[in-house]
Amino acid sequence: MIKVEDWAEIRRLHRAEGMPIKAIARRMGISKNTVKRALAAEEPPKYRRASRGSIVDAVEPQIRALLEEFPDMPATVIAERIGWTRSLTVLKDRIRILRPHYKPIDPASRTTYQPGELAQCDLWFPPAKIPLGAGQNGSPPVLVMVSGYSRWLMVRMLPSRAAGDLFAGMWTLLTVLGAVPKTLVWDNESAIGQWKGGRPQLTAEANAFRGMLGVGIHQCRPADPEAKGLVERANGYLETSFLPGRSFTGPHDFNAQLTGWLVRANTRHHRRIECRPADRIEADRVAMVGLPPVAPAVGWRSSTRLARDHYVRVASNDYSVHPSVIGRLVEVVADPEQVTVTCGSQVVARHARCWAAHQTITDPAHAQAAALLRRTRIQTVTAPGELEVEQRRLSDYDALLGIEGVVA
Repeated sequence: MIKVEDWAEIRRLHRAEGMPIKAIARRMGISKNTVKRALAAEEPPKYRRASRGSIVDAVEPQIRALLEEFPDMPATVIAERIGWTRSLTVLKDRIRILRPHYKPIDPASRTTYQPGELAQCDLWFPPAKIPLGAGQNGSPPVLVMVSGYSRWLMVRMLPSRAAGDLFAGMWTLLTVLGAVPKTLVWDNESAIGQWKGGRPQLTAEANAFRGMLGVGIHQCRPADPEAKGLVERANGYLETSFLPGRSFTGPHDFNAQLTGWLVRANTRHHRRIECRPADRIEADRVAMVGLPPVAPAVGWRSSTRLARDHYVRVASNDYSVHPSVIGRLVEVVADPEQVTVTCGSQVVARHARCWAAHQTITDPAHAQAAALLRRTRIQTVTAPGELEVEQRRLSDYDALLGIEGVVA
């Protein structure tokens, strides 16, 4: 076999100098057939050592017989069945080559997304203790949304995973985005829905929310994490990139730090799309559905007749209300930021939302008003010794019993 430099020289002489084959052979001292083979070769000559075979060659027919009947049989079991006593490494290498010929091919699908098509949603529970107030620490859920086309990441911590907080958090993120993806992909979160009888069933709150937005909500099948792999990877990215080395004074500090971090996260180079999410978000947003002219009713909403203790309950916490509306119907509206109580068109209570559990939140003005009303009521009640009782005549009782004028 000739060397690579001789092969290159032969081709140069023939192509560049126009030298005939016979002259090249005479000049380089090689045969004409060697020159012909060098000119016909499509690649430089390579030295290939003749294979001496492998110790696995003798048992390959037995391996093939086992794989034909049991394509998934582990290599260690195959070694036991054929009585293999040599190196397992060479045996596993041969089985790795042979197995695809007997195992059905299962190619992975490469999913692509169109602008505005969908956003994957999930709840992430950070492995960190966040101060919630009242001496309590916890790990509140974090709503994570990822747009399929641009990979734009939206994140916000919520007080709870209940429907009132979940849909309020989604509306906040979508309002900041300025548009709504045509489909929101969720797993079987209790506030979203669940699979029953082999079919997905959305909750009443989820149907109302998607109806107001004019979009769809797709529920993934149970035990199918690959269906929302984008947001699952985003959860891992938050855990490995955002969380380490940070401390938080509370949920609002957590969200504030998230806001600053997301600016960097959405301007990083994304390997899968070979660009930054910020480079695609405008095209993504244009193809989405616009925000509805009327905001959907989100958050905690209820109506109740205010009891004498003048407190209303949201989640597990009690919030005071001005006692002047005791006995009247009040409307309670709460979002992750505040709790508002109205009676008619009058606001009778407004409190910052408490993230701790089982707390009583009292406005000092409400307590003072209640104390004043109690003192006023006591002063208006006359003491028992000063009561004036009407004295009726005996003849009135006779007339009532119908014995008037009867002589004994």
